[in-house]
Amino acid sequence: MRLGKVVRSNNHCDYVVQVDDVLEVKNPPAPDDYGFGSFVKLESEQRHWAVGLVYNTQLVNPMFLNSGPRLSSEPNPYFSPDLQNEVRTLLSVVLIGALDGQHGYGNQGIPRVVVPVNTPVFRMSQEEVLRFHQDPQGQTQFSYYGLLLSSGGNFADHLIYQVLNDITPMFGDPAQQRALQILSKELSWKMTMGAMR
Repeated sequence: MRLGKVVRSNNHCDYVVQVDDVLEVKNPPAPDDYGFGSFVKLESEQRHWAVGLVYNTQLVNPMFLNSGPRLSSEPNPYFSPDLQNEVRTLLSVVLIGALDGQHGYGNQGIPRVVVPVNTPVFRMSQEEVLRFHQDPQGQTQFSYYGLLLSSGGNFADHLIYQVLNDITPMFGDPAQQRALQILSKELSWKMTMGAMR
């Protein structure tokens, strides 16, 4: 499902995505489609650019606290101005790797490429998320852990914890599930101890 498009970046791994609204597409995405911790892929018809993770959202409303002139509640139907929807939803997305185009496994880490402005952004399917967390030998990989800690913003710990809880049930191998569960419990303990200080 298409979510929106890239509108700018804050650094090489931190991109801002503008969510499509009803004036841009016939069926815009629902809020549940781009929630905190959603996996997204940045790709056009020509190529796949990167895989990212939604780590923050921002609502932009220029009319908030606007004390200037306002239109009446019953505008003249012949001279009323066109409705301009200036309210926007922006997603902060951290890039965590890319999908291998030929074999389908994930290349986790900082992507080498620079994603162009206006690149479409799509929500990843569960199968794509699973493939992204498998290496060429089919083993579980979660090597972007450190990248999320440094680039995931103020909610980095909670973001990693949510990702671990989301991806763990996808793996059928009990050993792989156990490895991710241990990592999740260790992070939960760290978050609890950090909150007590």
